[in-house]
Amino acid sequence: MSRIFNAVTLLGAGTQGSRLAFMWSRQGRPVYLVDKSPAQLKLALATIQRLRASDPACKEGKVISLTLDDLDPALRNSWLAIECVPEDLEYKRSVIQELDSRSHSQTIIASNSSSYSISEICNGLELNADDRFVNLHSFWPPETTAIEIMGSSQTRPDIIPLLMKETQDHGFQPFHVRKSSTGYTFNRIWAAIKRETLLVLEEGIATPEEVDRIYKSVLNTPRGPCELMDIAGLDVILAVEEHYAKVRRGIPSAPRKYLREMVDRGDLGVKSGNGFFSYT
Repeated sequence: MSRIFNAVTLLGAGTQGSRLAFMWSRQGRPVYLVDKSPAQLKLALATIQRLRASDPACKEGKVISLTLDDLDPALRNSWLAIECVPEDLEYKRSVIQELDSRSHSQTIIASNSSSYSISEICNGLELNADDRFVNLHSFWPPETTAIEIMGSSQTRPDIIPLLMKETQDHGFQPFHVRKSSTGYTFNRIWAAIKRETLLVLEEGIATPEEVDRIYKSVLNTPRGPCELMDIAGLDVILAVEEHYAKVRRGIPSAPRKYLREMVDRGDLGVKSGNGFFSYT
């Protein structure tokens, strides 16, 4: 890899951004972690150190925390830039546009969106190089290392094989999504589970504790759907469901109504201390 293809830039130092910074730096390569909030960057660096302490094989590449004012030098040294901002289409579009206008034409630009395809995000944008955009969605690294890689009809043919190799080298388990799809592969399956879980709760058929207990008993998994939604953030889950409802017919409204009531109360899951379960 040449100098310009040495580092990875992550825009957004929240839960996913900090965990991705750990993964992309674990082979000794540098990572630029960019956020508008110095306080969030400080929290992210603490998370990265905690993750490194539990991984003796980690080579601990340098993680350089930067504010948005310092984005340009980060992009000059990066072969890959990933947006890790909240699941809001217009916000993601503005970030992708900014990355396109400020990065080297050979830098791959990826969205970490869990529900919007890169085609949806880029649609209508005036881009300098429309052949370098992909989706690169990871699930909960390093606990879950699956990552889905999805291009568009414009994506350069060399990008997908490169990302398949690089993600695997950095400890991910990559999966190629072969056609543009709202929700990728796993998220489409997971969306059905979430939706039915919310319907079960809304109809009073079972409590969150009972839902998770039977789910874990039958599938022998460490977490149930309610706990997983709490970890992701119920506001994020609601945003994803709203998007599905816009692009597909027949999506029931009761799950979104149930979630909206929780979000309006401030019950967002782990990050707020309360969701389906209490974390205080």
